[in-house]
Amino acid sequence: MNELRPAPAASRPANPGLTPQMLNHAAYVTHDVEATADFYTRVMGMELASTIYDDTVPSTGDAFPYFHIFFRMADGSTVAFFEAPGLPEKAASTHRAYDVFEHLAMQAPDRAGVEAWRDWLVSNGIEVIGPVDHKGMLLSIYFHDPNGIRLEITTPLEADWNRHAGQGRADLEAWVETKKKAEAEGRDVNEALLELIRETRKRYG
Repeated sequence: MNELRPAPAASRPANPGLTPQMLNHAAYVTHDVEATADFYTRVMGMELASTIYDDTVPSTGDAFPYFHIFFRMADGSTVAFFEAPGLPEKAASTHRAYDVFEHLAMQAPDRAGVEAWRDWLVSNGIEVIGPVDHKGMLLSIYFHDPNGIRLEITTPLEADWNRHAGQGRADLEAWVETKKKAEAEGRDVNEALLELIRETRKRYG
């Protein structure tokens, strides 16, 4: 199968000024909506915001019954779940990185808030990693919901943590070009990227 690649940057149109206003919802699958509802309302303190159930998926026409439930955070954004009876368990991931990288991060007001969340979660018998200091940018704890979804409670340690667009563009270009150069030279891509990381690590002290 041919790999789909984006058109060259010079031939792609610029964004006309469209940017999403906020996170409406992130949706996941649950095999136990009752346990999920208890976790997100009682443990996570969210309000059960809305529910939908039907026998057909509106966006695709797939004909199977489902229950769709939304839980609201303080800013109005929501986390949602689908339960479909008889749905097989999700296949195991092929690399541990998928289990670590894929997660939902939710914000606490400050460091004390992160620590309060850690204590509350532990008191509910939930295993917690952290707090973890991400190079002075964010402070986070990590845990899992009843569905095995990795969750994060985080707070910014730097006021402008998400306003480094210039550095971000430079980092993206360096990463992509390092990969392309390694591939063209027949070098190991991971080793080339490790060299890049070591060269730039001094940025963080």
